[in-house]
Amino acid sequence: MAGLTRRTAAGVLALGLTASPALAATGGPRRVVSLNPCLDAILVQVADRDQIAAVSHYTHAPSSTSSGALGLTFPFTHETAEEVVALRPDLVLTARHSSPATRAALARMGVRTELFGLPNTVEESLAQVMQVARAVNRPERGQALVARIRAALAEAAPPPGARTLTAVTFQSGGFATARGTLMDEMMRRAGFENAATRYGLTRTSNIPLEKLIADPPDVLLAGQLEPGAPTWADRVLAHPALAHVAHRMYRAVFPQNLTFCGGPVLIDNARMLAQARRDALAALAART
Repeated sequence: MAGLTRRTAAGVLALGLTASPALAATGGPRRVVSLNPCLDAILVQVADRDQIAAVSHYTHAPSSTSSGALGLTFPFTHETAEEVVALRPDLVLTARHSSPATRAALARMGVRTELFGLPNTVEESLAQVMQVARAVNRPERGQALVARIRAALAEAAPPPGARTLTAVTFQSGGFATARGTLMDEMMRRAGFENAATRYGLTRTSNIPLEKLIADPPDVLLAGQLEPGAPTWADRVLAHPALAHVAHRMYRAVFPQNLTFCGGPVLIDNARMLAQARRDALAALAART
């Protein structure tokens, strides 16, 4: 591997082979590196601060972080094996979208890694919280975080018999969230029907304007990359072809990074959706 000496690689290999006894003796990994922003968001909530050797570089980017200001306080890597090895971790958290080359290099050198999937449901996301918490030997913090998430979901749920609003969630580039995703479930839990299903979307992609014209949703949930930035919903509402139906769609703007991850992000996601629903109901009532 470029940039690694044989001596360094041998040292890391030895570290990987002796990690388990050390972890048992100290009550958990002492140097954890995460290569995924969604895992970062969970890790910074459940691990001891001095357990975290580095998070991913996405957590230091305002448009992609899911950890907020807390994530900025940790060192980060750009996901290269050289950077990770230099930190001498005894545990690396990776995801299926992490660099395959880096994962393969770490495996060759015996660095202990744990692979995580992409949760598509709330329950899968809560299970991932517990997986990370157990990996760093802090299961009680995982249980506390799960309880907080469940409480936020319960608070955001509409009362029984409340009106269901149709909605489309737009991300940058005009991509609409499809059915079978974590965001789709969050919408339904907050009292929205994902209109993308009515438009025939089977995966997250663009919605043709003619479908919006023929059957406009009650609400456009507009993900925003940063405060003040234009959203795709702005472009939709300003399109001449939608002039006669644009007034029928309420626009709710929120930070787009609330749609990227599960775990603790679901707390703010649930609150955002509940507020958007309340605001939309008030706006729609004022128009009638």
